[in-house]
Amino acid sequence: MNVPVVELCGISLIYPGPPEVAALRLCDLTVERGEYLTVVGPSGSGKSTLLNIVGLLDAPTAGRYLLDGIDTGRLSDGQRAALRGRRIGFVFQSFHLLPHRTALENVALGMVYTGVPSRERQRRAREALGRVGLAHRLHAVPSRLSGGERQRVAIARALAAEPSLLLCDEPTGNLDSGTANAVLGLLEVLHDSGLTLMVITHDSRVAARGTRTVVLEDGALKQDAHLGTSSSHAFRPKKGADESSMGGSGSA
Repeated sequence: MNVPVVELCGISLIYPGPPEVAALRLCDLTVERGEYLTVVGPSGSGKSTLLNIVGLLDAPTAGRYLLDGIDTGRLSDGQRAALRGRRIGFVFQSFHLLPHRTALENVALGMVYTGVPSRERQRRAREALGRVGLAHRLHAVPSRLSGGERQRVAIARALAAEPSLLLCDEPTGNLDSGTANAVLGLLEVLHDSGLTLMVITHDSRVAARGTRTVVLEDGALKQDAHLGTSSSHAFRPKKGADESSMGGSGSA
């Protein structure tokens, strides 16, 4: 039996008042293994709240969340943190790289609290940076990297833990359009390799790159929304462009 990576059943998050605020309301969502899901919605719709719950950063006030078939509501805080470190990779709009550490060190340090031995951390970090096209930039510090390269380091850091789910929050928000296209092309390459992705975005063009889109409105999920694009690949760059952008010398 193929267990979904994410299964939300009646998930709600209500902040106590007065007045009470329902950030999420009775959300049901399943993300199958190997899926590329995008989530859109206006500011204040609950996107960040949904990301925090799926990423095991916050706990819902009602409902059931299964990650890889594990009922997360039955776990202690320590068990939730350990599960998050093993199963979820995060990519944010801000790169969150240590400024005086090299790309290799930034990626390796992301695994310090997951129990991976030092030598294995180094191996995984090199492999992850190679996977995102930065094998030639291992020893560069963030100030010597372009915005696109910094985001690739952040993606490599998330990949190094070999997660079940790559959870991205506005991954192109700080990038120009050309660099954003290259990063989105990289996400598609990772998806094509079998990785499960969930991308939170306000941009319908970014959302169109996924294989399925859901919309959040006032804390409620609407399944399989159509965003008005003629194809989910309407903004996909040519394959050759993806591959050359992973080679490294451009702004991406």
